[in-house]
Amino acid sequence: MTLFPIVVLAIVQGLTEFLPVSSSSHLVLLSKIVGQPEQDLIIVIAIHLGTLLAVIVYFWQDIWEMLAGLTGLFARRKGPGLRLLIYLLVATVPVVIVGYFGLRYINTVFRHVEVIAWTTLIFGLVLGLTDRLCMTVRRIEHMNYAGALFIGLAQVLALVSGTSRAGITMTACRFLGMERRDSARFSMLLAIPAILGSAALIGLQIHPAGGIALRPDALLAAALAFFVALAAIALMMRWLVHGSFAPFVLYRVVLGAGLLYWVYS
Repeated sequence: MTLFPIVVLAIVQGLTEFLPVSSSSHLVLLSKIVGQPEQDLIIVIAIHLGTLLAVIVYFWQDIWEMLAGLTGLFARRKGPGLRLLIYLLVATVPVVIVGYFGLRYINTVFRHVEVIAWTTLIFGLVLGLTDRLCMTVRRIEHMNYAGALFIGLAQVLALVSGTSRAGITMTACRFLGMERRDSARFSMLLAIPAILGSAALIGLQIHPAGGIALRPDALLAAALAFFVALAAIALMMRWLVHGSFAPFVLYRVVLGAGLLYWVYS
């Protein structure tokens, strides 16, 4: 892969990974526009790890509290960090099970441009309606196991390209009455095991072909994805202090409608 597609992929992934607009659909569409049917898997892993580092850096306090809660478990002390970690694990289980057994269909049937167009539009409207109609009275501290499982079941829908993992989990959080910033916060923390799992699956594909080599272009891709993702997270969290998800909904409606016109014309 030449330098230009690497830079574009890293920027697109960094911008869309944590925003409720579907990073996978943008990457699928980008590969069709650029005309590269196959992506360099090492570059894909590098980009994923770059975005992973961004969310860890931004939410380092939550990460620290979860690690402290995990160590406190051995001393039989249960704190908010441990509860948050357990909720994230509960919310991750459904997508792991469905993803494991349905990987073949996920990589074929659910990645067509027509599917991406409809899911981009429909789930964008669902996010908009949920954000507008539901209350904003709960925070992550008010979550329970049933709520975490509900968010995890919603995350399964993100296996269909265009749905947006961030978008559907934020929608589920808002449906439960969670505040917008806490909805985004939980969604992005939930991205950590999702990104790790995705990178691990790609790594297993690369390993039989000779392993993973540390390449300058991969380091560049990871660095670009990291800085772009970190900026995107910071801007969205700042916007959600007083703003709503309306700009992301509008973007998805325009993008989905445009894709549908392209597909059916």
